[in-house]
Amino acid sequence: MLILSVLQGPDKGKRFEVPDHEPQLIGRSSEALPLTDTTVSRRHAELTPDDGIWLIRDLASQNGTWVNGVRIAERTRLRPGDQIRTGATLFVFGQTESRDPSVIRLAGPGEIDSTIERTSGPRPLDADFLKTRPPSNDDSVVMAEPEPRAAAVDHLRVIYRLTTLTSQITDRPALLRAVMDLVFAEFKPERGFILLDGPSDDQQPRPAVVKYRNAPENVEDAKIKVSKTIVQHVMKRGEGILSSSAMHDPRFASGDSVQQMNIRSAICSPITSRGKTLGAIYIDSTLANYTFTAEQLDLMNAIGQHTGLALANADLYAQKLQTERLAAIGETVASLSHSIKNILQGLRGGGDVVELGLKKDDLKVAKGGWGILKRNLDRIMGLTLNMLAFSRQRKPEFELTHLANLVAECVQLVEGEARTRGVAVITDLDVEMPPIPLDPSLMHQALMNLLANAVEAVPPQTGAVTIRTRYVPRSLDRPHIGPIAEIAVIDNGPGIPKAKQAWVFEPFNTTKGLKGTGLGLAVAKRITEEHNGRVEIHSVEGKGATFRVLLPADATRTIDPSETAGEKDSPPVI
Repeated sequence: MLILSVLQGPDKGKRFEVPDHEPQLIGRSSEALPLTDTTVSRRHAELTPDDGIWLIRDLASQNGTWVNGVRIAERTRLRPGDQIRTGATLFVFGQTESRDPSVIRLAGPGEIDSTIERTSGPRPLDADFLKTRPPSNDDSVVMAEPEPRAAAVDHLRVIYRLTTLTSQITDRPALLRAVMDLVFAEFKPERGFILLDGPSDDQQPRPAVVKYRNAPENVEDAKIKVSKTIVQHVMKRGEGILSSSAMHDPRFASGDSVQQMNIRSAICSPITSRGKTLGAIYIDSTLANYTFTAEQLDLMNAIGQHTGLALANADLYAQKLQTERLAAIGETVASLSHSIKNILQGLRGGGDVVELGLKKDDLKVAKGGWGILKRNLDRIMGLTLNMLAFSRQRKPEFELTHLANLVAECVQLVEGEARTRGVAVITDLDVEMPPIPLDPSLMHQALMNLLANAVEAVPPQTGAVTIRTRYVPRSLDRPHIGPIAEIAVIDNGPGIPKAKQAWVFEPFNTTKGLKGTGLGLAVAKRITEEHNGRVEIHSVEGKGATFRVLLPADATRTIDPSETAGEKDSPPVI
């Protein structure tokens, strides 16, 4: 996995992870790393994986791309520890974690041997598991243990942090990575990993998280060899084990795997929940004059138990989400089925009238049927657009837009339906309003939903819909917001009861009965909020309704797509 840590720049302290086999763009465009550095171009540099090797090339950026202080002109290979500068941002490239299961290999007794210093768990060790203790290792001594009260306070602090951590994260991979980060912060090991039990009894445990204190220099250094006997015992017996390798044991010749790996001390603790072992946490150290203590083993066992509970809770939460998701899907399908069925019935009725007119060679009858067909085609097109807008949230592409022109286009599209129903559509537009930053296509859809709702809500022949725009240079109640553009859609319909106003913007809730889908207002609200604005409703039952759309109107905050040197701040939320 590609790891980029920011050492300098506005994003100092951030850490970006890029999965293997996925190229990554450095820049300020929407598909690049989320940097706030205004000196980085929109498409500054590209990172490309090639069979485990990462390459970087500059994309003709304004300020250039530098690797280890040298400006690159062609594709350059990256190695762990390399420093990359783009603009004012300085990255360090390293791979301190691995998602590759092959880096963990369980070695048999003939390949690696360990001395069991201590076990902690509900059962005693089998006699054949304990090996003869090798001669003492003068080069590895147990560190001084803290005073019991201080140790208890320290352990309580760790457990409190772990409890807070596990109660906030419900995603299993993110949870396990957070646990491993906590373990590294407290135990200071050289390497570590978390194994999870396989889905079936005949499958080997699989690595879920692998972490190194320092990035490995090559593929061989990234591999971790651990005693299969120890891991199997921890997984099967649910006991934590503290062990030290027999580096100076005369039974091991120079060049043996123990000597090569240089492991001096290791802890392996089970991850348990409700009496079942879900996996294991393993850490080891190669530091001289340092051996993990029995108290650290007990603490690691407690961490394993809390992690097991958190994993069980995460599974329950995932099941709950799945159940709620299925229920929501069922409710959505039921709501849409009614709407689609009504539209199809209208299409079928219009088609029958057209067919009858064609059989009788009566153009007047056929035209009447075509009107029915057209209305229902417009309905199903509106439903489809609203479904897409509601289900797929996208970032608005702002550009300076004259609001009066946009509103006039929307009014022109609803005039046909309004004329058919005898509804008057009145415009009161502020033609002197300066252009404001918004996404024209998204805001067009939001306004069309509000206008169509208003035209359908008012009574035929006597109904009237007014759309008004005005420009407020500065809000009196919120002076820090800046100028505001207001769009008001006013109708003289039956109004919305007070009790229904609280859920009128909820999806699939409609006051139109079988005529509505309940998506129009929900989509209008979402689009407005994506513009950092808000929608207000003012209505008295029997006296019509007014929907006010309030949008930030500071033209100096818009984003210029041609910029390569920086972006201005996004508009504030109203």
